[in-house]
Amino acid sequence: MNFSLLKATAKSSWIIFLIFFAILLMYMSVMIGMYDPDSVEAMNQFIDSMPQGMMEAFGYSDTATSLVTFIALYYYGFIIIIFPLIYCIILANRLVAAHVDRGSMAYLLASPNTRVKIITTQAFYMAASVTLLLIINTGSGLALSEAMFPGEMDISAFLKLNLGTIFLTLAISSICFFSSCIFNEAKYSLALGGGIPILFFVINMLRNIGDSNQWLKYFTLYSLLDANAIVTGEQSIITLCLVSAAIFLALYGAGVIIFSRRNLYL
Repeated sequence: MNFSLLKATAKSSWIIFLIFFAILLMYMSVMIGMYDPDSVEAMNQFIDSMPQGMMEAFGYSDTATSLVTFIALYYYGFIIIIFPLIYCIILANRLVAAHVDRGSMAYLLASPNTRVKIITTQAFYMAASVTLLLIINTGSGLALSEAMFPGEMDISAFLKLNLGTIFLTLAISSICFFSSCIFNEAKYSLALGGGIPILFFVINMLRNIGDSNQWLKYFTLYSLLDANAIVTGEQSIITLCLVSAAIFLALYGAGVIIFSRRNLYL
């Protein structure tokens, strides 16, 4: 790994990181602020009054009974999926495919650093930034919940939910990074690296609409993350973490190998 390149990558990408953290923090603060222990039932009734198909598609079909289930339902059912997904698509494309497409990768390869060192540095930054983004978001959620509703948050369940979220997002990031490593043009990297995760997201929305669509869970990674079931103890995160880790390691590793061996048109 090259620390000079790592530093340069972080310097050029910190604004994107900050923007997505600000978005996640804003939604986290709004969702926690909306929670009222004395009117949870009123909120559930409001959700029930909305079109059921739309609510189910966004994962709002369960009932919130506590702060952690409220956050799991209304924040981790949709917000924590879509925005890190967009972040992964943008960042992966910037780290590799965009450099090749613009020709700036030639300058990196002209340095004393090998292809393997360059691409592993980019892979490390990708995984580290995604993990850091979600860790900071987790800490912010705990701090906000304690400030607004002292003692209400089930910390153990919340941390378990966030651990599963981190592993799943890393798996999604590996798809984006792998796609960025195999194409010379950014448009193709975006098409595949963005298309597959977005397709997973759409399939998961369709899966949520009614019991007849449950067979779709086998065609999307997002079915592994049932936020409400995790915080209530109905689902273990072991399978989620193992499957996500296997995908993460396989695709990041494959991306590094393919990039180090393929022809680059610079």
